[in-house]
Amino acid sequence: MVQQPQIQVSAQKPVGQAAYRAAADVLTFKDSLTMIRQHIWLIVILAVTGFVVGGLSWFLFLTWDPQYTATAYIEVLSPVEKDPMRIGQEMTNKDVQYVFRTSLASLITQQGTLNDLLSRDKIKQTKWFAELGGSTKGGTTTGRSIENGLKELQKVLRASVDRDSDFIRVSMTCGDTKESALIANEMVDLFLKSRGNVEETNIRDKRKLLNDQRASVERDLSTYQTTLKNISITTGFSDLGEHSYQDVFTQSLSYLEQQSNSLMLDIGNTMAMIKTFERQATGPMEDQTSRYVEADPIVVMLNQQSILLESELASALTKYGENHRYIRQIQERLAEIKTKKQNRTTEIGEIIRQSNLGGGKDALDNMKEKLAQLQAAKKTAEEQKAAVDFAKAQYEETTTKRDEAQVRLAELKASIDKYDIALNSPDTPKVKIAAIAVEPLDVSFPRWEYFFPIGAILGLLFGSALAFAIEWLNNLVRTARDVAKFLRIPLLGIIPDAREDNQLGEIDPSLALIKAPYSLVGESYRNLRSNMKLHISSTSKSLLVTSPSAGEGKTSVAVNLAASLAAQGAKILIIDANFWKPKLSSLFPNPNHQLPSVNKQANGSEENGEAVEYVELGLSTVLAGLCGYHEVIRPTGATNCSSCDLVDSGILAPNPAELLGSQQMAQFIKHQTEKYDYVIIDGPPALIVGDVKLLARIVDGTILVFNASSTQRGTAERVISELRQVNANILGCVLFGVHSFKGGYFKEQFKAYQEYQKVQFPKPAVS
Repeated sequence: MVQQPQIQVSAQKPVGQAAYRAAADVLTFKDSLTMIRQHIWLIVILAVTGFVVGGLSWFLFLTWDPQYTATAYIEVLSPVEKDPMRIGQEMTNKDVQYVFRTSLASLITQQGTLNDLLSRDKIKQTKWFAELGGSTKGGTTTGRSIENGLKELQKVLRASVDRDSDFIRVSMTCGDTKESALIANEMVDLFLKSRGNVEETNIRDKRKLLNDQRASVERDLSTYQTTLKNISITTGFSDLGEHSYQDVFTQSLSYLEQQSNSLMLDIGNTMAMIKTFERQATGPMEDQTSRYVEADPIVVMLNQQSILLESELASALTKYGENHRYIRQIQERLAEIKTKKQNRTTEIGEIIRQSNLGGGKDALDNMKEKLAQLQAAKKTAEEQKAAVDFAKAQYEETTTKRDEAQVRLAELKASIDKYDIALNSPDTPKVKIAAIAVEPLDVSFPRWEYFFPIGAILGLLFGSALAFAIEWLNNLVRTARDVAKFLRIPLLGIIPDAREDNQLGEIDPSLALIKAPYSLVGESYRNLRSNMKLHISSTSKSLLVTSPSAGEGKTSVAVNLAASLAAQGAKILIIDANFWKPKLSSLFPNPNHQLPSVNKQANGSEENGEAVEYVELGLSTVLAGLCGYHEVIRPTGATNCSSCDLVDSGILAPNPAELLGSQQMAQFIKHQTEKYDYVIIDGPPALIVGDVKLLARIVDGTILVFNASSTQRGTAERVISELRQVNANILGCVLFGVHSFKGGYFKEQFKAYQEYQKVQFPKPAVS
């Protein structure tokens, strides 16, 4: 027995499974395209039906209820108030103009304007109004007709604007061409007159307000004139607006200030001089006093006498000597003259110093008296100047107010003149007729260019929505997304629908890998083998393959999985554990493989003179102890599956659940796992019989098979839940019979796979 290497990755999920499960709840564009492709004919049929229904609706409306639309145009002038005194047009922002046009258009369709339109006699006389129940009682329109007319006008009367034009389009739609034009023109006429009245009222109100302001300004101006006269009379100055008085008082005050400052300087000098005189009167004789002494006649005479005596003394000294009596007499006389001169000098100096001190004090007194007079004159001048300044300030303030009032009065008069001109201006309403509505030549409803495409589009949309609804309401397990989103178990493989694989032809899908190994279905089973080996551990050798119900492909998955493992050289044993509907014996027939029994009567042959019944060897016989293990194992006989042996189900035992869950079954499986690399058990449906739960507890792992065309989500969830309750080891699931545009295998993949393997492998012959 050849042992195949096993990858130790138990509890590992297939590659990409976690990432796919995380994105399972997101509907991708690819999924949407898949849904559309699946129901493409339904969508096409509904689109064509919508196209036909649209055309039929167009014909019926055109025959029985055609509608005509008449359009009138209103030109909207600039919302900016134009100065009538200026020539030329003022530029206005386009956004401002567009907002202004939009506001006017909304006024056209407001309820008040529509009420006024319905009250017009021409409107009451139309067939359109009569069809709304617009009968009159005693010349008065009933409230019911007004209510119906308002509702209808809100539907058929439109006022629209364009950003790049200066017009408002007023359109009316009804079944009569003349009446549609009449109603549109009546609305335009009504709106123009109402706008004219509104604007004229606004102008008159503004003009009245300006007149009131002008009267108030004129009263203020008269008050200011009276105030100016009173100021002139009170102050005694008739021309306070001039600057002459201000200059005279300023010059006078400046002169007095200058004189006062000069006098104060003199007083300071005089006081300093008096201090000097006082110091001189008590101190030594100064040079100034010496000049007065030398000019004194007495001193001059004494000086002359002194000079003569000195001359005489000099002559006498030469004759008589120093001790002579005559010499002493002369010296005495000189001393006497010197004494007189000294006394005279002291007397003159005292007289001069006393005279200077007295004169300085007298001068200081005079200066102080004059300073007091100057300060009094200065105070008087300041009071006069303050009085003039106050009067001047009052005069200037009042003059300023008067001038402002005169300017304001002129502006008000100019504004009033402008409004007087605007009252008679044709541009005052800001709107005027641009084009009246004429009778329309073509119908506005129905239009074939709308009905046919819209019908087709609605049919297409309804078909697409119906396709999506069918897909969303379908509760089958059809895609890998469904497995990841609802079942939450690993997806081991996806097996395409065998009918879409051209290489299978009439081959039984259970023998796809054996008889058509190069088909895409066969390649899918090889992918299943790879995913399974990555998912299980090396100790997981006994595998149970089951499905929720019968006919969901579990036998095909079990046989092809065994064949794929055998193709790698592994030794495989397939056990048919479905006692109710065994299929492996028909796939791999062996009619000579029987065991004789002598315990039952039958119409068969005779052995030793007793009646004998031949019983088919299989799982039931070995579990019942009727034969040995080696007697029930036989080769499959398949060309491409030589290393794969088979155990048939045998006869239907009266107690299959007890047999499959018995200790003999566990020992049989354990014994075979020691001889084979893998033991694959084709079990009965899990939800039909209870054998699977007992069998799932014995094997190493369970593989669930879900058919994309028949297995419902609730059924799949139930079988998973029941197996988990008995602690079964669910390895994962296989999605069987998936359509090419449902399970991710598109028809392009079939072609690509065939082209890819065509070069190396010839097309297999069908056996």
